[in-house]
Amino acid sequence: MADLLKLIPGALYVGKPLPWPVYDENGGLLLSQGHVIQSEYQLELLYNRGMFQKTMQSTRAQISEERQEGRKVSPFAEYALLLEDLEAGLHSVLVKDPRASQKILILAKRIAEMCAGDPDACIALVHIYSVEPTAYEQVLFYAILCCIIGQRLNFIPNRIIILAAAALSANIALLPHQDKLNNSKMALTDAQRAIINKHPLLSVAALKAAGVEQPRYLRIIEQHHEVFNGRGYPNALKGDAILPEAKALALAERYTAMVTRRAYRDRYCSDQARLEILQAYAEDPDQTVYNALFEGMGDFPPGSLVTIRTGETAVITRQRKGAPPCMQAVISAKGNAYMGGLKRESLEAEFTIQGVVVPKVLPTLNLDELWGYKQA
Repeated sequence: MADLLKLIPGALYVGKPLPWPVYDENGGLLLSQGHVIQSEYQLELLYNRGMFQKTMQSTRAQISEERQEGRKVSPFAEYALLLEDLEAGLHSVLVKDPRASQKILILAKRIAEMCAGDPDACIALVHIYSVEPTAYEQVLFYAILCCIIGQRLNFIPNRIIILAAAALSANIALLPHQDKLNNSKMALTDAQRAIINKHPLLSVAALKAAGVEQPRYLRIIEQHHEVFNGRGYPNALKGDAILPEAKALALAERYTAMVTRRAYRDRYCSDQARLEILQAYAEDPDQTVYNALFEGMGDFPPGSLVTIRTGETAVITRQRKGAPPCMQAVISAKGNAYMGGLKRESLEAEFTIQGVVVPKVLPTLNLDELWGYKQA
């Protein structure tokens, strides 16, 4: 079929949720987005059978049609497109494309609107895909979390867009090194540490060279590694001299790093990450940014996995104001995966949440089904 692209070895990974649905050669759905391939043997069998994904052009056309019809578009369906457009946008900065600023701001606006339309699904994206994310996936997570913070702080839409744009481009000077740094078990070399310490200024310089002129946009990036006590870099700023947006970006980066697997450690669970961050910044007299993120995500963030009193494992799907979150069981007490999610009401004694879990390999999650979107 013209709108299908055959997948070749290396396109999919064991243990990582699929970023898009997979089809057979006739367009029949084989694997939903969020499916987790459990072994190399299973992956080899799938490749031998023949697997396809929809072309990005086809996916864009489908999403455009859904919007024109007034249907709500799934953030999960947008995921691969956002990553493709992010890579293209950052490349345009590096080659000094005069349209670079516009491309980044348009993408930031899309992400801000997506987060405003369904913050629960967007928060879930961060937690589901943070197993071993690429550098571009991490950048997308920064932007999502920054939008959640900006919305909780009641920033006007344009301020949120500028914050999201800064989140997308703040680490452009680090991108060539990011995956290597994440996968290294060794201590940083002097050269690597020098790049890290200079990257806010290097990123600002790259953006200026590409025609980015908005002063606040650039200041957010320059300040996003400053710390309230003056121990940050590159200018050792303190307190109110640091923009709230810069603190938001720093927090988004730190939280993402903690819930992401590294070569030298496993992922943190969400409550452990929150506890360590709040302890680290307990002396900051202004706690508004930290409160905005953690109140925005809730005690059990969407996309996180929890154990419940029945012994089942459930995924958190929706938050409810003043009430426990919505969840669906995905693994039985015996460790068997359910065909789909089974709704569990945590207000009932037998379904009380026992705690957050971070398995080494995620269970398969049918994302559109779990979050209430029509499947493609």
